[in-house]
Amino acid sequence: MRTLSGTPASSGVARGPWVRIEPPREPVARTIGQDEVETERARLASAAQVASAELEAIADRVTADGHPDEGAIFGAQAQMALDPALLSLAEQGMEERHLDATGAVLAAGRDLAEQLRALGDELLSARAADVGDVALRIARRAAGVPDGSLPGLDVPSIVVAEDLPPSVTASLPRERLLGFALESGSATAHAAILARAYGIPAVVGATGLLATLAPGEMAIDGTTGEVFLDPDAATSAELDRRAERARRAELEARGEASLPAVTRDGVEVTLLANIGTPEEAPRAVELGARGVGLFRTEFLFLERVTEPSEDEQVAAYRAAVEAFGPYPVTIRLLDVGGDKPIPYLPMAPEANPFLGVRALRLAATRPGLFLTQLRAAMRAAVAGPVKVMAPMVADAGDATTLLELAGQAAAELRARGVAFAPVDLGVMLEIPGAVLVGDSYFPKLAFASLGTNDLLQYTLAVDRGNPGLGRYQDSLHPALLRLVAEAVERAARAGIELSVCGEMAGDPVAALALVGTGIRKLSMAASSLAPVRRAVRGAEEARLRAEARAALDDASAAAVRARFTALLASAGPAGA
Repeated sequence: MRTLSGTPASSGVARGPWVRIEPPREPVARTIGQDEVETERARLASAAQVASAELEAIADRVTADGHPDEGAIFGAQAQMALDPALLSLAEQGMEERHLDATGAVLAAGRDLAEQLRALGDELLSARAADVGDVALRIARRAAGVPDGSLPGLDVPSIVVAEDLPPSVTASLPRERLLGFALESGSATAHAAILARAYGIPAVVGATGLLATLAPGEMAIDGTTGEVFLDPDAATSAELDRRAERARRAELEARGEASLPAVTRDGVEVTLLANIGTPEEAPRAVELGARGVGLFRTEFLFLERVTEPSEDEQVAAYRAAVEAFGPYPVTIRLLDVGGDKPIPYLPMAPEANPFLGVRALRLAATRPGLFLTQLRAAMRAAVAGPVKVMAPMVADAGDATTLLELAGQAAAELRARGVAFAPVDLGVMLEIPGAVLVGDSYFPKLAFASLGTNDLLQYTLAVDRGNPGLGRYQDSLHPALLRLVAEAVERAARAGIELSVCGEMAGDPVAALALVGTGIRKLSMAASSLAPVRRAVRGAEEARLRAEARAALDDASAAAVRARFTALLASAGPAGA
C-alpha cells in the first residue's frame, strides 16, 4: 500500500477501481503570412462563437440537472470565450508572431493563465485553469478537431488526472463516478466546486500521484486529503468506518439544522454562513444558516480578464439572496490590493500591500468599481434583504466614503428608472483603530462585523501565514478578546448590530468565548454550523460571560483556550 497526501477538496470517502483521464490534446498550429491574417481572424471569431455556444449548452444541461449555480460556472466560461481581452491578445499574436488562429488563441490563453498563476493567489490560480480550458476549446474548434470521447466508466470508478477542466468534470457520468484524485488543482478550482455540489469526494494537489499509479484499487478521503493506492484490508476497514461516521454526522447535522442556537439559559445566537460563490448557498441553507454574514465577491472579479458587468453581478448576488429566502445576505465589497492584483486593474507596486491601497481605499481612484457593486446589490435586494459591508475601514472618513458611494449609486439607479431596494450599510472591523474610534461613526451605520483574521494580524503585527509565528496566531489571544469586548460595548451604545465573520466564529471553543463577550451573531463556513450550534446549545450564557470577563486578564492565548476548552468539555448535552 502507498499513501499520498493532498488537499481536501470535497468531503467523503470513496474506494474502488481508478480510471486515468488525459487532458484534451492541443491541436497542431502553424505560422501564417500577413496576407492570411484576416482569414485567421475570421476563423478565430467563428471558433469562439462555437465554443461559447457549446459552453452555454453545458450550462443548460447542468442547470437542468438541478444545479443552477454550478451551471452558472459554464455560463461564465461561455462569456469568457467571447471576451475581447482574450480574443484581442490572440489577434495580436497573429499580427506580431505570425500564428494562425489555433496557435494564437493557445498562446493568448497561456499568457493570461501564466499572469494569473504568477500572482501567487489560490483563487487566481484556479481561474487560470478556466482561461486555459476555454482557450483550448476555441483552439480545437479553430483547427476543426472534435472532442475525443472520454474513457468509459464501465463500472463505478475514481477518476485520476493531472487536473480536470470543469467542462470535462461536468461531462463525466455521475452515476458511475466515485470520486476525483488530482495531482494538481486547488480546492477553489471549478472542478472542486462541482465535486462539492454533486457530493462527490475529491482530493487535489496529490503530488506524485500519476508517477506512483499501479494496478489495483484506490481509496480517497476528501475530508483529510489522503489518497491510498492499493489499500490493505485494515485501511479499507478504517475507511469504511470513516464513511459511516461521516454519513451519520451529516444526517445528524441536517436533522439539527432547524434547531435554534440557544444557550441552556435561553440566550439565542444567530448562526450565519460565510460563502465565496453562490454555489455554496444551498448547502449552507440545508445546514441551518440563518443568512449570510460574509459573501466574498472576489470570485466575480478573479474569474475573468475584464471587469464584470453590473448585470452579471446582479445575477450572482440575486442567486444567493433567493437561496436564503427571507434571511439577509451580507455582500462584502471588493477586497483586493497589491497582494492580490487583478489583470485589468493596474496598481502600482507597494512595499507592504497589506498596509497599502486596498479594498475600500481603492475608491479614491476607482470609485466606479464600488458604484457598480452597490448598484448591483441594490438591484438584487428586490429579491430579498441585502446588507453591504465595506472592508478595510479605518475611521469615520472611510465610513463617510461608503455612505456617499451608496447615495450616488441609488441616485443613478433612480435616474435610470431601474427597480432597486434599499440595503443596510455596514463595515468590516479589521483594523484596531476602527474599533477604538467606532463611537465616531457607528451611529451612521446599520451594522458592523469583526473580521478577526486580519484584526489579529494587525493587532499583534503577525503574518498569519508564517509557520514560525504559531504562538501568536491563535485568535483567542487576550488582546483580540479585549478589542472584541470594546466593539461590543461601542456597537451597543450606537444601537447597531455586531457580528463576527472571521474564522474565529467557526471554532466551537472560540465561539463560546465570543458569546461570552456579548456577540450574538456568528458567521462561519457551512461545515462549522453543526459543531458551533451544539457548543452554544450545551452552554450557559451566564457562565460564558463570567469566563470571558476573566479571560481578558489571562496572560496568553493558550490560557484562554484552555479555559474555554474545559468549559466546552464540561457543558451538558444540548437541549431539544
